[in-house]
Amino acid sequence: MTIATSATADTLKLLCEDEPSAVVVERPDSQSAYLFVCDHAGNRIPRKLGKLGMQDDDLVRHIAWDVGARGLAEEFARRFDATLVKQVYSRLVIDCNRPLNAETSIVKISEGTVVPANQDPSREEVEARRSEIFQPYHDTIASIIDKRLTKKQPTILLAIHSFTPVYHGESRPWHIGLLYNRDARLASLFLELLAEDETLCVGDNQPYSVDDFTDYTLPVHGERRRIPYLLFEMRHDMIETEENQYRWAHRLAHSLERALERAPGLVANSPS
Repeated sequence: MTIATSATADTLKLLCEDEPSAVVVERPDSQSAYLFVCDHAGNRIPRKLGKLGMQDDDLVRHIAWDVGARGLAEEFARRFDATLVKQVYSRLVIDCNRPLNAETSIVKISEGTVVPANQDPSREEVEARRSEIFQPYHDTIASIIDKRLTKKQPTILLAIHSFTPVYHGESRPWHIGLLYNRDARLASLFLELLAEDETLCVGDNQPYSVDDFTDYTLPVHGERRRIPYLLFEMRHDMIETEENQYRWAHRLAHSLERALERAPGLVANSPS
């Protein structure tokens, strides 16, 4: 299925001039050590793609975006007066937390649901999604990190995601998942802090883990830059409403504050 346009020459351009940019930045000049990013903050579909051949109900499911993650990230960033970088188009268009050569970069089937417009996109269509959505988002994150490190500003990268309470018929017990790859420094600290709350079920690299083949944001902007990082996964039935997003952000903010207090050396070791 090809991008729906009125003229063949227009297929190289994905977003119309009146459509929002793929990336939104809040508080770009923040002095907070925390830099928040949200790879799957929105479920918008570019007008030229119609609905990707999907039903309306599918576009509000988790397969289209991380339910509740945007609101949670916004509350975190507001609490710490921190920079937040959000990507507002659906991951069904292109997944901004997948390497471009990964099969799931432009997913054909997600959680058993076929995405008709993704079955056989042309090379030009794929490039349009990459150049207008994926690349601006990651270029923005890289630019912000460049400026912070040039100023020798301490930086900790936190990626905010959500996960489904049930996956392929199997219930997930975790309230929060702390995900990482080679660098477990920040994860170890947060596992210790969150373990003090006996009402929480916290996953150590659960329900997913981070690696170089299925993830992009943290391996590229965190590990390659030697910046302390962590991916927060929240079970999305806990953060579906604005009220709960606010409540969880402020409940977990206490741990974020204590992390800065307990590990000044971790922040100080951010590269200059």
